[in-house]
Amino acid sequence: MKTITRLIVGTLLGVAGLGLGSAPAAETRPDIEALRAGTNFIPTRVFSFEEDQRLLEAFRGLRVADVTDGMDAVGLQNIGLMDPSIQPLWRNTQRFTHRFVGIAVTARYVPTQEPPAGTRSIEAYDQWAADWYRTRSSEPFVSLIRPGTALVIEDAPDADVGSIGSNNILVWKKRGCVGVVTSATARDTDEIITEKVPLYFRRPGRGIRPGRNEIESVNRPVVVGGVLVKPGDVIVADRDGVVVVPRDKALAVASYARRILDSDKAARRRLYKELGIPEDDSVR
Repeated sequence: MKTITRLIVGTLLGVAGLGLGSAPAAETRPDIEALRAGTNFIPTRVFSFEEDQRLLEAFRGLRVADVTDGMDAVGLQNIGLMDPSIQPLWRNTQRFTHRFVGIAVTARYVPTQEPPAGTRSIEAYDQWAADWYRTRSSEPFVSLIRPGTALVIEDAPDADVGSIGSNNILVWKKRGCVGVVTSATARDTDEIITEKVPLYFRRPGRGIRPGRNEIESVNRPVVVGGVLVKPGDVIVADRDGVVVVPRDKALAVASYARRILDSDKAARRRLYKELGIPEDDSVR
């Protein structure tokens, strides 16, 4: 009898293991030493350049308003909308060149626990700052930038540090970055306005990174404007702000948003004609 009982129990457990029974699956617990060493629970997916370009084409010309309507239509109401405090540094109301659509590459800077430079000679200070840029607060994400990249940087919003400036933002643009979004600050803002690189940020900052922050991660999930941004998500930015479209829903969002934009343009073209207003880029 005991043998038969063991066979029955073993059979039932085997069926449960196949997902055919009602017994709950055993919980998979992370290794405790791996947890101590640091564990990421949201994986980073990798997409090809061709995949990114097809997605960008689907979003080309769409506005934040259109995309927000598309998010509503696919069940993502109030998801992905960054806090309104994240605004463009500059605007072009003729050609709308401050707008952009891009694929997220992410970086995270954190406040440092290291002491500042203190009192030292100018030569020693220059060496200290150079070492900091090289070893603590570098820009390893630059190698990931390609045409169509939207660089999304999480940084300490209250720190008076300009991780973004007129020089490095041009380097990013040269590699194909179409726009930059940060939870924090930028410096050299007059020059960035002149350079016409789209930048969406909270406010100007003045200090340099050495003695203030360190690079924590690249192409990991970040939070900017109260919104989760994963590498590969679609970023849409204009005067209305910034919206983040989850990759898995992006094509459905773009399809609905395109209908909204086409309908809006057609209606406003008729009104322009009735009111004698010359057509502009917003209705073409």
